[in-house]
Amino acid sequence: MLGTALGSTLFAVALLASGQSSTITGTLAGQVVMEGFMHWRIKPWVRRLITRTLAILPAVFVIGIRGNSSVTDLLTLSQGSAWRLQLPFAMFPLLHFTSSGKRMGSWRNGRFLLVAGWASAILITVMDVYGLPDSFKAAWKVIVGG
Repeated sequence: MLGTALGSTLFAVALLASGQSSTITGTLAGQVVMEGFMHWRIKPWVRRLITRTLAILPAVFVIGIRGNSSVTDLLTLSQGSAWRLQLPFAMFPLLHFTSSGKRMGSWRNGRFLLVAGWASAILITVMDVYGLPDSFKAAWKVIVGG
């Protein structure tokens, strides 16, 4: 509908924007957990350096080994498998925090939201663990090519 050039450009911009959104959300969730629960304080520039490096090095490594043909595989892997492993690490601490009367006071989760939140977090985690072997197989195929 938009043509090859315009369509490809718009897709690239949308992909870049969604990647930035995911990175920022993941970084902020990790920051909340580290600073709020674990009381770890890291200078913002150090945290950004660590998170960006950990985010980009695997992609640089795989593209260096397999070349540009692996970019689509990396995209699929990162949007499906990688988030599968990271989601529980954000869900459980945030549910714990928002369910705490000590921390949230009258704004804490109500009984229905508490049960629904924990049930969905546990269900998602169980499904993630169940799919973990397939994720590792897919990751290995992306790395070695296959």
